[in-house]
Amino acid sequence: MRGWLIAGGVVSIAAAVWFLNRDTAAIPVQTTRFEHGDVELTVSNTRAGSVKACRRSGLSMPIGGRVEVLHVSEGDQVAAGTLLLELWNDDRKAQKTHAEAQLAAASHRSEQLCVQAEEAQRDAVRKQSLYQRGLTSLELRDAAQTQASAAAFSCEAAHNEVEMAAAALELQRALLAETQLRAPFDGVVAEITGEVGEYVTPSPPGIPTPPAVDLIDYRCLYVTAPIDEVDAGKLSVGQVARISLDAYRGVTFAGELTRIAPYVTEIEKQARTVEVDVQFVNVEDRANLLVGYSADIDVVLTTHTNTLRVATEAVLEGDAVWRVGPDQKLEKVAFEAGLRNWNFTEVVSGLSADDRVLLTLDADGLENDALVTVLDD
Repeated sequence: MRGWLIAGGVVSIAAAVWFLNRDTAAIPVQTTRFEHGDVELTVSNTRAGSVKACRRSGLSMPIGGRVEVLHVSEGDQVAAGTLLLELWNDDRKAQKTHAEAQLAAASHRSEQLCVQAEEAQRDAVRKQSLYQRGLTSLELRDAAQTQASAAAFSCEAAHNEVEMAAAALELQRALLAETQLRAPFDGVVAEITGEVGEYVTPSPPGIPTPPAVDLIDYRCLYVTAPIDEVDAGKLSVGQVARISLDAYRGVTFAGELTRIAPYVTEIEKQARTVEVDVQFVNVEDRANLLVGYSADIDVVLTTHTNTLRVATEAVLEGDAVWRVGPDQKLEKVAFEAGLRNWNFTEVVSGLSADDRVLLTLDADGLENDALVTVLDD
């Protein structure tokens, strides 16, 4: 019996010690203070977007043939009109040369006949003058006028032949151009499909084939990303936006909302979205970016400047915070919140700039009057 009494006493003492330690042990926490700054109301994408170029073309040949010359390499910067790729075209070059010679011959023939027509016209004028003075016969005057008219028609016909030869040359140039792939705009050669000696063929209807050259214009880049349908009505073209890229952690780029899709995309029944485009506005930001980067966007709807704000991670559900009093004890305080985003929540009333609030919301034992130790002091 005596042993049971001793054991009971030991347990009672241990319980009392635990109870006292429970009341006096301070909870280690991290805190933050309020500050004045800007708070924005933003709309963000629901899934990662992608960086795209305003102009990107998969260039293909209009006809099939063997690749004769590759004039560029992947990564080359090219200007509009640059010859990129050429099929075997010796026959068409020869036809073009022949057409050029025919045009030259027709031009010379036209010049000759037109000079003769001018001389015949002058002779007809002289014969008319001589006839009026009685120094030549009517037959000679009429013959000179007939010859002048015939020469004029020959000159006109020669002009028509020149036009026909010029049209024939344009046809040969067009046929030759079918074997030459040129850049339609300034850009960077992203990819070339095919090598010298290989055959390329145009895509049959309904059966896409890889383009011969992928050309990207890096002078204009934008991000296309999905926005939840419930937020789409808040958006309008021209709104300020920010772009963040996984490839550039911690860096944001200035953007502008340039397009809102006129329809809702139904990829999943529970997640209907609207595609939007946000364009990079600063030229220097595009220098080192690559098309295809994953990207996120924040479209700014409203901004309150120089307002009292607190870190959003410190806010409890129902717009409350754990405030640390001067006695290092916690007090749960509700406040009126204004604008909020992932980073900051605006404090309209209920808290002051001198308050210190908890950031460590997952610590055990958080309750009113709980004693804490502030680790960030």
